Amino acid sequence: MHHRIYAPELQASGEVVVSGEEFHHASHVVRVHEGEEVELFDGRGRSVAGRVSAIGRDEVRIVVAGEIASREARIQLTLAMAVIQLEKFELVLQKATELGVAGIIPLVTDRVEIRPERYRGKRDRWVKIVFEAVKQSGRDAVPPVSEPMLFDDAVGREGPRIVFDADAEASPLEPSPPQAMTLLIGPEGGWSERELVLARGSGCLFRRLGRRRLRAETAAIVALATTAARSGELD
Repeated sequence: MHHRIYAPELQASGEVVVSGEEFHHASHVVRVHEGEEVELFDGRGRSVAGRVSAIGRDEVRIVVAGEIASREARIQLTLAMAVIQLEKFELVLQKATELGVAGIIPLVTDRVEIRPERYRGKRDRWVKIVFEAVKQSGRDAVPPVSEPMLFDDAVGREGPRIVFDADAEASPLEPSPPQAMTLLIGPEGGWSERELVLARGSGCLFRRLGRRRLRAETAAIVALATTAARSGELD
């Protein structure tokens, strides 16, 4: 894959001028050169091929060569993930983005062990981690990261919601999975009984991830991967 450059004002033809932070990264970090083929993406679902035409003191000029087929997932998966130890949570953000997640909700549950002051104000950092994963993985769109949300609010979201729990009786599988759903992953200590009762009363489905108990960060990655695979997304 060619070097990828973020260009929010991307156009389908002509010349694109890249400046600011993206210029610095392209010219001083990866050191693109004139004539080099690159990719441009706008973060909203479009990517194009281009060729570097000129490198100035504070800008790079790129001639657009044509559209690139979208690498975005056909299925819209939103990951509602309990806030866990922050390094592990950031790993989940990165891997979920690589797997094509459509959006990420940091989830505050009854058994979250991280104090609110530890994750308060972290959203900007989380957004940056997701953005870098988009660049690395070849995606066209940057999935949004919401502000932390209470579990009680997340289970009331519209559309199918799937709660992953190692001890719950799994709901019957649908003949064909829906094209949009929210996957809910709890903290290391699992869901509280209150949360399980609330989820059942809210019409959530339940799934298990095999016979072994997985760590929260592993469960999030496996849940996304298996759901995407079942929908044909990883073929």
